Amino acid sequence: MLPTNRFKGKHILLGVTGGIAAYKTTELVRHLIKQGTDVRVMMTNTAKKFITPLTLETLSTNPVESEMFPESSFQGTHHIRLADWSEAAIFAPATYNFIGKLNAGIADDLLTTVAAALHCPVVIAPAMNVHLWENPVLQRNLKQLQTQGFLICPPEEGFLAEGYRGMGRLAPLEHLVQYLYRSIHPAADSLAGRRVLVTAGRTEETLDPVRYLTNKSSGKMGFALAQEAFARGARVTLIHGPVELPLPAGVKNVSVTSAAEMFEAVQRNLGDSDIYLSAAAIADYTPEQFSEQKIKKQAGNFSLSLKRTVDILKFAGAKKKAGQQIVGFAVETEADESNAVKKLADKNLDLVVLNNPLEEGAGFRHDTNRVTLIHKSGERREIPQLPKLDVAFEIFEFLLAQEK
Repeated sequence: MLPTNRFKGKHILLGVTGGIAAYKTTELVRHLIKQGTDVRVMMTNTAKKFITPLTLETLSTNPVESEMFPESSFQGTHHIRLADWSEAAIFAPATYNFIGKLNAGIADDLLTTVAAALHCPVVIAPAMNVHLWENPVLQRNLKQLQTQGFLICPPEEGFLAEGYRGMGRLAPLEHLVQYLYRSIHPAADSLAGRRVLVTAGRTEETLDPVRYLTNKSSGKMGFALAQEAFARGARVTLIHGPVELPLPAGVKNVSVTSAAEMFEAVQRNLGDSDIYLSAAAIADYTPEQFSEQKIKKQAGNFSLSLKRTVDILKFAGAKKKAGQQIVGFAVETEADESNAVKKLADKNLDLVVLNNPLEEGAGFRHDTNRVTLIHKSGERREIPQLPKLDVAFEIFEFLLAQEK
């Protein structure tokens, strides 16, 4: 999961309703607390059947609210104070019953009354049996809530409590956090209606049935860019090589292995994109020949013949259409800026993102990065070491500022 400083100090309200997935909210609370978030939890009485308030009080370090008129504190406008305190709210798991009440405007307990009074972004994360999920009434309610501005974090398919597979499992933690990030984003509509294409991760160039050539890229920077574009309201396509990262929600994910496969995927999607960000660490060379059998160890040295792969970024720059923006990454360990500026011109880029993997907290496999942004207009900006999601935020801020 990609960390960010954007949750620090935020007031997040979590509403837990009565479903078996209630126990999973402990992970959400713990993650938000680690990010420096101030979390307050509300629970329905049925939610208490699945997880105790004490557990969530301990993790959030705040009392859990469940009573409309609590005897131990001020009662009169208790629900309004909770609503006014919140900068964002998430209801997870959200049951069939709660979603129906929310859409109908029913306020008959603390959660539904606070929900009615909220004036901040709200994420709804449904979780229920597949037959409830497929009920047309529920789907109608969700569509209507979405038109009212609620963010719907869809469930996933998997093994259900009833002992069979189906759609309805609470979305994984990474998706809940991704939707929350979108809910608190200060420029949530800045890419609305635009299509963003991102390439991420390494490629693997097969040598024989058990070996391949690759690099150290984890894909974190590219995934951060895809999540940032999603948070800004874009339609996102993420083309990625082999990664060990959870796939982002709300994004069209295209999995490839080799540089040739990535080139084919970029060709299919480039024409429809408004912004293309090439963050993938694509192999420059691939073996000239593939051995059908494992190459045996031999006496003495072994020579490997390699051929150039297609320069995908240069291809994209040559095909660039009017109004389309192309962003490249320059990973340099020497003559940093001159090489980056040359890449900007040679490949017809709008922006190049320069980083040096030898610098502390930068480059491959880190959760952080430090980069220099160089625009074709001559504008330049240095981004200090930040979590990669926050670096992605700054990249889009810089790119969009050049349009004005």
